Amino acid sequence: MYKNLAGRAVLAWVTACFLSPAFSQPQASKEPLKIGFVYVTPVTDAGWVRQHEEGRKAVDAALGAKVKTTFVENVAEGADAERVIRDLAQQGNKLIFTPSFGYMEPTLKVARDFPDVKFESITGYKPAANVATANARYYEGRYLAGIAAGRMTKTNVAGYVAGFPIPEVLQGINAFTLGMRSVNPNAKVVVVWLNEWFDPPKERDAVMALFNQNADVVAFHTGSTAVMAAAQERGKMAIAYHSDMRKIAPDAQIVAVTHQWGGYYTQRAKAVLDGTWKSGNLWGGVKEGMIRVGDFGTKVPKAVQQEVLARQQDIAAGKLQPFRAVAADVRDNEGHVVIAKGAQLNDEQILKMNWLVEGVQGRVTR
Repeated sequence: MYKNLAGRAVLAWVTACFLSPAFSQPQASKEPLKIGFVYVTPVTDAGWVRQHEEGRKAVDAALGAKVKTTFVENVAEGADAERVIRDLAQQGNKLIFTPSFGYMEPTLKVARDFPDVKFESITGYKPAANVATANARYYEGRYLAGIAAGRMTKTNVAGYVAGFPIPEVLQGINAFTLGMRSVNPNAKVVVVWLNEWFDPPKERDAVMALFNQNADVVAFHTGSTAVMAAAQERGKMAIAYHSDMRKIAPDAQIVAVTHQWGGYYTQRAKAVLDGTWKSGNLWGGVKEGMIRVGDFGTKVPKAVQQEVLARQQDIAAGKLQPFRAVAADVRDNEGHVVIAKGAQLNDEQILKMNWLVEGVQGRVTR
């Protein structure tokens, strides 16, 4: 009798231990949030993808063990992108950043099949319940770079190597030209279209042709550092884009227009972690810390540096808008008024830009 009671007591204790909440199973530590990034080119020392890679590293630095990030590089837009984005979702990534315009449709397609995954379509414009969109006002930095170029040129000719004639690129060319002519009314900008985002040999050939057309300062909207390297080789001046490129062009770089994604990426990862993530559409610029102009070259006088930085503060404070006609009408390079004196373009008009401003030599294929 005693033996049976004792046995039953032990059995009851063991059962209670293993079935009670405290002992039902070992307490596992909370799994980190898995975050995936998809890059359209290889990760290089500078450029578009480098800045997004710096953004990924900023997430790691800020959130530590709470996250586990990974990236896939050199992913072509289209079918390859859809495959890679889908693979990342299937591997358990709950937040996926897709920073390339051509990733927008593949992102939306995969998102429909993974409603519990959050997607961030960077430079895309079509949101969904689990897809947010974000982009930066690159044109604000271009305007400031134009001021520097206008002060530094001796020939009054700037060259511009451009990928495709889409609104984002046109905004940059026009803002650069307006900034340049705000301090140097005689300046002109010669554009060469590549119809490529990343083709270093083609970029090099284009900028060499611009140097041969009397351009002594160049800007670009492509993905490599080829333009900067060519400027260094030819003893010309250049505006770095995406990243600081003084390592590539220590003598040629005037200033850099840099993209800063770390703050936004960290904020969005935190939102997933604390359950507050919502789809949205952000278009941030200097004010939001997503665009920054600085990293001046050694040949840029202090007075020019101070002028550019002062105008950057004006943009951040809302005192300066690149697409506002202050003193006179702004016309396109075919003579049509595109911004009447005293008027300012709204975001919808900027996003649909399909013209080149007066002072630009080049055409837009409509």
